[in-house]
Amino acid sequence: MPEIEIQNEPCSEGAAIVIFGVTGDLARRKLMPGLYENAIRGRLPQPFYIIGFARRPWSHEKMREVLYQGVYDHGRSETIDDEILNQLLNRAFYVESTFQDPDGYVKLEQALDQLGIRNTLFYLATPPGWYATIVENIGRFKMETCQEGLRRIVVEKPFGRDLETALSLDDELHSVFLEDQIYRMDHYLGKETVQNILAFRFGNGIFEPLWNRKYIDHIQITMAETEGVGTRAGYYDHAGVIRDVFQNHLLQLLTLTAMEAPAVFNAKAVRDEKVKVLKSIQAVKGDDALKNTFRAQYVSGTIAGKRVKSYRDEPDVSPDSITETYLAARLYLNNWRWAGVPFYLRSGKRLPNRVTEIAIQFRQVPLALFGQQNLAGEAPNVLILRIQPNEGITLFLGAKVPGSVMRVEPVEMRFNYADAFGGEPPEAYERLLLDCLTGDATLFTRNDEVEEAWQLTQGILDAWENQDLRNLAVYEAGTQGPHGADDFILRDGRQWRKI
Repeated sequence: MPEIEIQNEPCSEGAAIVIFGVTGDLARRKLMPGLYENAIRGRLPQPFYIIGFARRPWSHEKMREVLYQGVYDHGRSETIDDEILNQLLNRAFYVESTFQDPDGYVKLEQALDQLGIRNTLFYLATPPGWYATIVENIGRFKMETCQEGLRRIVVEKPFGRDLETALSLDDELHSVFLEDQIYRMDHYLGKETVQNILAFRFGNGIFEPLWNRKYIDHIQITMAETEGVGTRAGYYDHAGVIRDVFQNHLLQLLTLTAMEAPAVFNAKAVRDEKVKVLKSIQAVKGDDALKNTFRAQYVSGTIAGKRVKSYRDEPDVSPDSITETYLAARLYLNNWRWAGVPFYLRSGKRLPNRVTEIAIQFRQVPLALFGQQNLAGEAPNVLILRIQPNEGITLFLGAKVPGSVMRVEPVEMRFNYADAFGGEPPEAYERLLLDCLTGDATLFTRNDEVEEAWQLTQGILDAWENQDLRNLAVYEAGTQGPHGADDFILRDGRQWRKI
């Protein structure tokens, strides 16, 4: 390892982040810009150190150059303060080692001792296959604890690829770290507009009385992407939508939409309520899983005027792949608030627009008073919580058009995050990195939460294993999705919102 040249500093209340896999895209695109944004706002403990750990033959200077450029390429600030950025990177050091080499961890331990930092955050920015090896070696050299200091570890999703591997990963983590040291990162929970779901629900008295089965007909949670699999094909072809976004992102949005108000706003209380929601979801297994899910795969089509190839023609995708790139699911919650209200979850790649939203469809009015002139429909009230893009909240109402004729048309009441607060919301990693450093686990998934989500997902996966998919449904890239998904929801007398 190149020598770490620093002035001798006493053991302090500062902190260090050790980024395993620092040479990958995550460190350059998300972690370093997030650290910089916190630095310019004076939020990082001081002194603050960055230690990169990876196998490439880099020097300290090489790593600093790459991370420096990462802030310029991917930071959200329009202008970069070079003085603050260089101050941050002057305390960035590199450890060259493979993840399985014990000598690398000896070098890491020596670096931490030399820097004299008590508080350390280990960040696993690596492929999931390396998690167990890294954790085992951290434990071998007793780096998970520090006298008079705090040690924590951040694990990026996916947390396993099925229930069995998720439980195995959990055991491996707990063999070295305590649960309150483990921060399972689902970056969706760090999005400002996702957090706004709780503020909207529990900070406004006019909506909470309506947030139940008496007034809500159904809820649609949508995560649509225009992109294909890109460079992730090797992973995606073994994961599909169900592992990539359903088991984590979509179920997380469901829990925040459906949970009861916590007694207090802290990590334990919030996560307790989310787990209750997951436990209340009606099991989806066997024939019920096949009846309540629909999957499909995109074929060649046109997006934004450009012809794109089919999924099976993507590099690193099997030519006879039956991996789903579109999933629709119908879930019910067995509790007093939501009994009988269907939650429709859908996600797909190569759809016409990039949209993540939660749509709450309120029930029809008791009597249709305005006949054919009611162009707003008998159930005009829809509340849209838009996660991305154009983050904000929209409420659709029926209103009378000016004039002598009683004609009702749909209108919108709209809140836009950027207009209201004078800029785009912070990046998720900016908030989540700070929470890791300060020890706030509210926006991170707990082990029982992960297990419950996998219990539900595993029932679907098991049912799919026995399904004949030689004629897997398809949809043309750039369209609203497969026709079968429309039939899936039309059988309930409902229809999807247009993407």
